[in-house]
Amino acid sequence: SLLIQGQTTTTRTTTTTMTIDLYPELVRREDLSPDEGFGHDIDVDCETIQEATKGWGANAKKVIDCVASKDANERWKLSRRYKELYGKPLDELMKKEFKGDFRFGMTCLAMPLDEAECYMLKKATDGIGSNIHVVYSILCGRTNDEINRIKKNYFKLYTKDLGKLMAKELTGDMERLIFNALQAGEEVYDPQYHTKDKAVEDANIIFKKGQGKWFGTDEKAIFKILCASPPEHIQHISEAYSDKYGYTLLKAMEKELSGNVRDGCLFLVGMKLKPFETIAQLIKTACAGFGTDELLLTSSIIRYQMVMKDVMAAHIELFGKSVHDRVRSECGGDLKKLLLAVMNAVWPEDGGI
Repeated sequence: SLLIQGQTTTTRTTTTTMTIDLYPELVRREDLSPDEGFGHDIDVDCETIQEATKGWGANAKKVIDCVASKDANERWKLSRRYKELYGKPLDELMKKEFKGDFRFGMTCLAMPLDEAECYMLKKATDGIGSNIHVVYSILCGRTNDEINRIKKNYFKLYTKDLGKLMAKELTGDMERLIFNALQAGEEVYDPQYHTKDKAVEDANIIFKKGQGKWFGTDEKAIFKILCASPPEHIQHISEAYSDKYGYTLLKAMEKELSGNVRDGCLFLVGMKLKPFETIAQLIKTACAGFGTDELLLTSSIIRYQMVMKDVMAAHIELFGKSVHDRVRSECGGDLKKLLLAVMNAVWPEDGGI
């Protein structure tokens, strides 16, 4: 089977003791070093965007070429430099110039990734009902630092507390799952503390609060353990659970939960145990059933661009086709061009758009 950063798609092991980072260096650092600078190419792209959006009707192809063909570090520079040069945010320009799903994608690309995720959450909770898949995929299975950044940026951008918004938008078990995820309480892996004995103890608690409970499930206790446990400990819990009760932790969650909360919980555990397969499955979910969930598909491809090589390998292994193939069959027009350009920036494919 394909190797994915030290893990094979047939095992549940990961190389990391902590949840994987999705923000690249510049987004985490939030600043350029004094000797770094934006670079000539970024200035040229800012000028090209400015020219392409003058007068009636923007030249979408030119803007896609400047924005979508970059990685998240370069897009961070582009958003900062454009505002310095022209005195207005690049994302506001995208909202003004474009429409529909394409506008959403271009707006996300025009923002630093840690702010773009806040915009995605806002769009997922606008209007009646929420896009639960977008919500849990952004907030579950994240590093503590990334969760704290999202909460801070959401308030900075929209002067609203993200926790209060989630309490208003969600109910029941889904609210409890997201509440636990928002605590940013994943423990640092410590072999002295996260022992095999503790894994057995946690596996027993999960069983007693779930499968072994006479009536109903105590999801709150289960979610607390799953959110706090680092990946290596989750792996040990799953092994202990399997040894004692006959099936893995993922299978237990599948049996015990239902609907969106099951999807969210499986995603959380999956991001800790086999992140690239889990992301590949999320992309497939965006394209399942009647009609494509453009919000979820666009958000996912932009958010996971940094790890897309590993996701692509997992997607090909699982489904026998590339994410490019999926986008080409599910999307059309400028949105298709945008998403293909985002992927081609890190995984170029032959055959053009």
